[in-house]
Amino acid sequence: MRDIQHFVNAAAAAGRSGRFGEVFDPNTGEVQARVALASVEDVDLAVQAAAQAQPRWAAVNPQRRARVMFEYKRLVEARLEELANLLSSEHGKVVADSKGDFQRGLEVIEFACGIPHAMKGEYTEGAGPGIDVYSLRQPLGVVAGITPFNFPAMIPMWMFGVAIAVGNTFILKPSEKDPSVPVRLAELFAEAGANLGMDLKGVLNVVHGDKTAVDAILDHPAIQAVSFVGSSDIAQYVYSRGTANGKRVQAMGGAKNHGLILPDADLDQAVKDIVGAAYGSAGERCMALPVAVPVGRKTAEAFREKMIAEIETLRVGVSTDAAAQYGPVVSAAHRDKIAGYIKLGVEEGAELVVDGRDFRLQGFEKGFFIGPTLFDHVKPSMKTYQEEIFGPVLQMVRAETFEEALALPSQHQYGNGVAIFTRNGRAAREFASRVQVGMVGINVPIPVPVAYHSFGGWKRSAFGDANQHGMEGVRFYTKVKTVTARWPEGDVTDAAFHMPTMN
Repeated sequence: MRDIQHFVNAAAAAGRSGRFGEVFDPNTGEVQARVALASVEDVDLAVQAAAQAQPRWAAVNPQRRARVMFEYKRLVEARLEELANLLSSEHGKVVADSKGDFQRGLEVIEFACGIPHAMKGEYTEGAGPGIDVYSLRQPLGVVAGITPFNFPAMIPMWMFGVAIAVGNTFILKPSEKDPSVPVRLAELFAEAGANLGMDLKGVLNVVHGDKTAVDAILDHPAIQAVSFVGSSDIAQYVYSRGTANGKRVQAMGGAKNHGLILPDADLDQAVKDIVGAAYGSAGERCMALPVAVPVGRKTAEAFREKMIAEIETLRVGVSTDAAAQYGPVVSAAHRDKIAGYIKLGVEEGAELVVDGRDFRLQGFEKGFFIGPTLFDHVKPSMKTYQEEIFGPVLQMVRAETFEEALALPSQHQYGNGVAIFTRNGRAAREFASRVQVGMVGINVPIPVPVAYHSFGGWKRSAFGDANQHGMEGVRFYTKVKTVTARWPEGDVTDAAFHMPTMN
């Protein structure tokens, strides 16, 4: 059986804990590898490597750091087919979706290629008599990222792309469910440096693990900042423990994204958009769209009829099936959790229109598959509406008016993303202005911002004051130093005991 090791100082590291986790093939349900689970000592060794490398890496000028990012992007793109198949084999998402996972991550690497410009400070000449003031951005030191199973390529690149480009060194703790891609990303980063004649040992390190590794990262005094993406309960834990230890923390949590369909919407297009956003990647996305809110009875009935017809055309298959819209979920435990939510929805009184629990794929009966599921007449008081299901389950919550529809995402505990489908520009503008959600799509079902903007939700979808990537990422991974300089001509001035001014 294949062993997946840590990656420290640009080389595989076996680890010292003696503990391992199982890595499954979600298509077959079989164990395909085991992954080393880090001890506190393993994390410390990785941090030591990063701390030793950081001054050397920070001293590399921004232009040369950008060249590493350019070369890194080239290497990942050259191996995209291989990498996407590797990702699909451990996660279960179809290969086309895995390629999108890499592409969205590489867009942040592209942004990081412009780091010489993003790192520029400000300068004021003559702020006072013979006095100039300037500011500059400097890296924090050693920083870390804790990433989820659902995007094992994109989210690590969102984090380490910006963090490393500004001069930090990085500890990545990916999900132990699909750990191979993060290791390959780190190997290719070391290769990018070698191709340019640069030793990047210790710059990007990967430690696998469970809560032991997470707590070791949150407690380590040499780690200056932690970025996290995962469930809201764990995000709150990471934020609380990390900040209590004096770290800068951004922690992105769960979601329950709504899609409002106004009576004037292009209904055929809205159905196409929502079916992809609800069921793509088996719903295992924090920016999935699991709640449809048709406004008015006529809209609801028409939407329901068209959605049922669309669901009937969906093809669920193994991750290598080019014709499949989505594949299995990541684990048997997660499949059973989703099935439990479907059962609970029925018990709560929602109408189960399409039931995906009995789906079986011929020849892959032990795979972690679950079919597309549709509920109607879901009420805001229901637990299945209030909580994140994270699976291929779409819930219809009917609203009579625009105001009633607007209140649903605004009052929900999560505030990650939301979408509105309409031809009415005024309604869309008012919705975007008033809705209490961090990312808004107007006729865009999954409003993940482009890399030079930033990603982040509100309420229990995000803890901390900084968003992911873009200039928000640059600010998160740097600290500002402001210098006030005077070059006297030789005359001695009297001591000043009052607060200095620039008069």
